[in-house]
Amino acid sequence: MSQVIALEHQRADSHAMISEDSLCDLAEVFKVFGDSTRIKILYDLFEGEKNVTEICQDLEMNQSAISHQLKLLRTARLVSGKRVGKSILYSLADEHVKTIIAMGIEHIEE
Repeated sequence: MSQVIALEHQRADSHAMISEDSLCDLAEVFKVFGDSTRIKILYDLFEGEKNVTEICQDLEMNQSAISHQLKLLRTARLVSGKRVGKSILYSLADEHVKTIIAMGIEHIEE
């Protein structure tokens, strides 16, 4: 939350607009949050690292659909993967992802 306040102060102090490239990048990140399956995957990863099979079981979805969404989440740098043997363990890329989702939930519940 303090980062939001700092950003608001920075904007007020500088009277500068965020760059067009940054706005486009931000729009791309928010597009990723526009799909309920991707939100479910992110929420499932709140519990920690999981492989595709575990995510499929948790969400009761097929591997093809989950793998496709994981690829998009990795491209957006919201999820990271690490190879362990023959499997890839997926996790949230950082705590910002939890914060974004928590703030979204807080917003819709107001």
